[in-house]
Parts: sequence; structure tokens; C-alpha cells
Amino acid sequence: MVKLEPFNKSEALSLGVELELQLVNTHDYDLAPYAEDMLRLMAQTPLPGSVVPEMTSSMIEISTDICHSAQDVITQLSPIREALIRNADKLNIAVVGGGTHTFQQWHERRIYDKPRFRELSELYGYLSKQFTIFGQHVHIGCPDADAALLMLHRMSRYIPHFIALSASSPFVQGQDTQFDSARLNSVFAFPLSGRAPFTLSWKEFEAYFERMTRTGVVRSMKDFYWDIRPKPEFGTIEIRVFDTPLTVERAAALAGYVQSLAAWFLQEQPFEPTEDDYLVYTYNRFQACRFGLDAVYVDPASGQHMPLRDHILMTMTQLEWHSEALNATQALGELRTSVEANRNDARWLREKQGKERLLAEVVRQAALRFRGEA
Repeated sequence: MVKLEPFNKSEALSLGVELELQLVNTHDYDLAPYAEDMLRLMAQTPLPGSVVPEMTSSMIEISTDICHSAQDVITQLSPIREALIRNADKLNIAVVGGGTHTFQQWHERRIYDKPRFRELSELYGYLSKQFTIFGQHVHIGCPDADAALLMLHRMSRYIPHFIALSASSPFVQGQDTQFDSARLNSVFAFPLSGRAPFTLSWKEFEAYFERMTRTGVVRSMKDFYWDIRPKPEFGTIEIRVFDTPLTVERAAALAGYVQSLAAWFLQEQPFEPTEDDYLVYTYNRFQACRFGLDAVYVDPASGQHMPLRDHILMTMTQLEWHSEALNATQALGELRTSVEANRNDARWLREKQGKERLLAEVVRQAALRFRGEA
């Protein structure tokens, strides 16, 4: 029987960020199978964090080491970005953010040659190639295992906020999906996706994990594709609903928002999560994916309907003291300005397509934006 590993110690409110990125050629700006070449070149440069392969050969994932603030995140991501740009230029390719490639055809993708990816491909069939989507994951350190589960379920009320703020996947297979984040629809196809079970003690969670492993469906925590999942080996919870933003600066700002929320939860215990919070979870999630910052948000506790944009701004006001203490004031200020202007990366991509009428040109400009040149 596979046992759930113990929840390791981590520093409360420490941060880690992972970003899945697109590799495109510079001829027609379609995805290009250059992951292995990029990994080889990146291995020659000493950098914080790591660079690893992802499911298909046109993707890579970069990650930070342990960070303590949004400023720390950008300090680590900046040299990684510079190395990516330098090495991409050597390979005559480009690196792009965004939750989906705007016009790639999933059937043209190649599964990266690694045992786990081959195994997943055999199990999930075409879904594994359709999993050529790009997300940001944020880890937040928790004082202990029970506190991690409490934070996970508190954080779930803010899933729509994270989706709307990071949304950058309006185009799929050359079409405007009318969703701001179409990426999450691909994740939902996996049988162990969605929300984590409502357990508030690690003992109960261990029992749940044991029951699941007994079925033979689950062999490790990696088999769960939940929106938020505990990560016992790091002593964190991992939030997985963010689309990869078009810039590393926005990725760092989103991490600062998560950290400020986590500080509020730990220091003020502002509310107790309940199973009933999940009555509106899927509806709120859909609204944020479909309409982005224009979504309706249903407060799980009161049932009140309000514009998601207003609820995001309200939470930012609630978090001011914590964001100041965490040196995240600038990060939240940048997010607030974009919310007030009703702007996210999905809107940026649609505006470019409205002007250019050519998705390859939109990808080219998104590559410039990743470099800080657009």
C-alpha cells in the first residue's frame, strides 16, 4: 500500500513559483519541439530554481527557489528570463507566456520522451496532447499540515480572483473561445481534477488518500489535478489555476497577492471554511473562466451576487496592511490598477488580434512582451 508522505516543515508564508512556457519558431510562430535543446543550453548557466521538461516537447517549466516576497520572486525570475531569451536567440526560436498557444493544432504535438509522460499518454490518450497548455503554480508555505488544509479551503473562495487576474488563454486552435481562460476547460477533462475533498485535519486526509490508493486509481499526490492541492514534500499548498501570464512581472505580482491572502488567513483567521462554500464553487469558477474580470461572483457565505471586479478590489483593500508588511504593496498596486482599468492579458491578446487580424503576429508580439519589449 502506498503511504502518503509526511507533511514536511516549511517557513510559513514562504513562496515558490512555477511557470510553464511556450517555445515557438520565429518563422510562423507555431509551437516548435525545442525543449530538449533549450534544456541543454539552460543547464550551462548557473541560475536560481530549475528548468525542466513538460508533457510535450514544445513546453518547458521554470521554477524559483524558495522566496520570501513578490520582490524576491521577480529577482529570481528575471535572470532566468534573460537566460531563456539568450538561449532562444541561439536556437532561432522565441519564448512566450500565455495559457494557450493561439493557433497550434494538438495532434501535431510530440510527447516529451520521459517515462512518466509516456505513461500518462498511454492512460489519457489524446487528452495528453491537448494538455499542451501553460499554467502558473504558486506554492505557499504553511506552519503545519492541519494549517495547510485550513488554508487550502479558505483559499478556494478566491479561485475566481486568481483565474480572472491571470487569464491569458482566449484563443484555442485558431478560434476565439469567448472564454478569458479556456485553458482550465482542458484541465477539467481529467478525472481527478476540480476541488480537493473537504477535510480539515491531516489525519482525515491521510485516510482519504489511503482509500483512494486502495482503489488503484491513485499512486501519488501527482495523480490529483486539483485546483489547489497539498504538497507534503515541500510543506506547502500549491495553487494551480493561474494561466501563465505574458510577463514574469505579472507572475510575481500574482504571487504577492496569494502571499498577502495567506498572511491574512494565518494572522486574522477571518472566516471558517465550510463544505457549503463549494455549492457555488463550480459556478464561480466558470464565471471567471468565461468572463474574466467581468464575471459575477457569488459570495459563498452570504449568497450575495456582485461583480467579481468589485470583490477583488475589496479584498485588496482588506489586505493592505499585510501586503505592506510583506513588501508586496507595489505588486498589489499593479494588479489593482489593471483591475480598475478592466485589463488582463486575455484582453491584451484580443486587442492585438483585433488590430492585426493574424494570430501569428499576436504570438510574435506576445514573445516581445515576454522579453519586456512590447
